[in-house]
Amino acid sequence: MAEIKSVKIDGESIHFFNSAIYIYESSEGNSLQIDLIITEVALKKYQDLDNLIVEIELDDGRMINSIMHVNCVAGSLPQLNLYTELDDIQEYKNFSIINENDPEFPNIKKGITLEEIRKVEMPNEDIKLKLKLPIDQVEWLAKQKKAVLNELFKEFIYDYWKKQRLQK
Repeated sequence: MAEIKSVKIDGESIHFFNSAIYIYESSEGNSLQIDLIITEVALKKYQDLDNLIVEIELDDGRMINSIMHVNCVAGSLPQLNLYTELDDIQEYKNFSIINENDPEFPNIKKGITLEEIRKVEMPNEDIKLKLKLPIDQVEWLAKQKKAVLNELFKEFIYDYWKKQRLQK
């Protein structure tokens, strides 16, 4: 069975936690499919794109270069599905062939947690808060730069969160 060693998308190496590469057989034809568990940051970067230039290096040294279509797979872990139609599957020796009637696809989520993924790359999200504070604190906050406030709140929340977890 073919195993993925590395993946580049649009010339950029991406970190993946687990993967599967296989040929999907359906009544409409055959396609080369790649399933990747990636970081949430990488998923955000690629999920809204239609086509990507993908370079795949396999364990046995073979290289696959292709323009692939993008599907995002909903679920508890950030997963990307890339696919391209195939005319001839003969050149894809040692690839698993999965039929549209097969009940199960490769389970690439097994043994991976969102916490492990976030240790590699933690996504940042914008949030707006409405607070009622004494005027002197409001004035002080208004004078601070956004980067300083981001760091201040991040440290405060992590410290508070750790204390709460220790009390349980």
